[in-house]
Amino acid sequence: MDRLRIALAQINPHQGQIIVNADRIRAARAAAAAHGADLVVTPEFSIAGYPPEDLVLKPAFVADCVAAIEALAAETADGGPGLVVGGPWRQGDSLHNALYVMDGGKIIARRAKHELPNYGVFDDKRTFIPGPAPGPVAFRGVRLGLMICEDWWFPSVCETLAESGAEILIAINGSPFELNKPYARVDLAVARVVETELPFVFLNQVCGQDELVFDGSSFVLNADNSLALRMPAFAEALAVTEWSRGANGWLCAATPLPPVMSGEEQTWRAMMLGVADYVNKNGFPGVLLGLSGGIDSAITAACAVDALGADRVRAVMMPSPYTSADSLEDAAECARLLGIRYDTISIGPAMEAFGGMLGPVFTGRQSDITEENIQSRSRGLILMAMSNKFGDMLLTTGNKSEMSVGYATLYGDMCGGYSVLKDLYKTRVFALSHWRNENFPEGAKGPRGLVMPLRVIEKPPSAELKPDQTDQDTLPPYEILDAILTGLVERELDVNGLVAEGHDRATVVRVWKMLDRAEYKRRQAPPGVKLGTRAFGRDRRYPLTNGYTGLVK
Repeated sequence: MDRLRIALAQINPHQGQIIVNADRIRAARAAAAAHGADLVVTPEFSIAGYPPEDLVLKPAFVADCVAAIEALAAETADGGPGLVVGGPWRQGDSLHNALYVMDGGKIIARRAKHELPNYGVFDDKRTFIPGPAPGPVAFRGVRLGLMICEDWWFPSVCETLAESGAEILIAINGSPFELNKPYARVDLAVARVVETELPFVFLNQVCGQDELVFDGSSFVLNADNSLALRMPAFAEALAVTEWSRGANGWLCAATPLPPVMSGEEQTWRAMMLGVADYVNKNGFPGVLLGLSGGIDSAITAACAVDALGADRVRAVMMPSPYTSADSLEDAAECARLLGIRYDTISIGPAMEAFGGMLGPVFTGRQSDITEENIQSRSRGLILMAMSNKFGDMLLTTGNKSEMSVGYATLYGDMCGGYSVLKDLYKTRVFALSHWRNENFPEGAKGPRGLVMPLRVIEKPPSAELKPDQTDQDTLPPYEILDAILTGLVERELDVNGLVAEGHDRATVVRVWKMLDRAEYKRRQAPPGVKLGTRAFGRDRRYPLTNGYTGLVK
């Protein structure tokens, strides 16, 4: 065979919905067959969604996955395209993360994942046994070097495939999004192409799965390192690639490439997909949130509208005696710009009621942060009551800077089912707010133009829990705070390292202590979209009881 059509099915699986996922694979195969495809390739663990976590410890789950794969294999007897499907493979007592190659009504080959990642968000070694280094699969006269995700991040598997006669390298992936990772993958693939002198196909799933977002961004590199194809980011797609064999091996016909995404657009699209899939796949009719007149709730509302549509987002302003007139105006204007339902419920009566109830036991003590937290918890109670009554999921609005240092109230503003800004520092919140006001992301369901009042972005942030309060009464300026936090969290620097970079020692020590003390709060925080390399909960896991102080004196 000197010509080959390989269809890349960049699909959005629903974790655990095996029949739904199988039907999605069938639909992709039917569409590919209409374009004359010889082979349809689907992502890692496409029959169930990746990562399956402890679902694969259930024998019934594994059996159901295999039964669905065998049914798909039988359907390839129709003379249409072959299939590559990811799923579990049990050999004796060993359970593998595997791929199945199907053609002519049967499974013609299986390959197990050889390199099992066990870092960051990955814990494949908890549930799977590594397979041997894979050899090529003969498919209709072509030797395909098929592998699974982590296998191609290191040279050995690709080199083994090349040395044993593979003609085209194909990697199926469940590769989570991180900022600029779509382009980093291409750079790494170039190294594999240089080492093997073979063309390389990268196919990734696209979905939100709990905290993780998978961006798709599948691509094909020819043996001369030219980029022949890049599929859309953050969207399902099917690409039928045209291959021809020449004197120098196989060549994929080039197609027009989509424009390069800015960091802001990548981040926004990831947040949109994370929210949309979490809400939709868990069956919520919509979302609600507290709209305070501040930037965090405004950007959360804007992202929710872009992800779900204005008719599925509800906002509640809950003023106290400390709420400024500007905040009342800004929250109302934000709701108007987004076109969402907007309610106002005062927490004044709740503050009076709690003051009366607690007064006898608080006699002789001055007001302090306790009374501030009562305001936040009153708002949390109202929002959770509305969530219970109407079925909408409550979005929390705290950002990574606040969650890092504990500038959040347990059972108050931390109440909720999902966090849009959980992995976004405050300085990036500001930048992203400006970006969204000036840009309209592809696939957004919200309005074009201004979606957040400029005053919301420009005014000093404040929790408004006491007179004339601003965040900077308690925290260093966000430019300084975020730089220190990035050093402590993402880069794991110590105090001396940050001081050497020009930061004030006392400020670094103070932030270090706040970061450590707030671990118990973060452990109780809702899941949220992972955007960077060290998201709380998935990547960064610290003990709650922790006496280590490093170089802090």
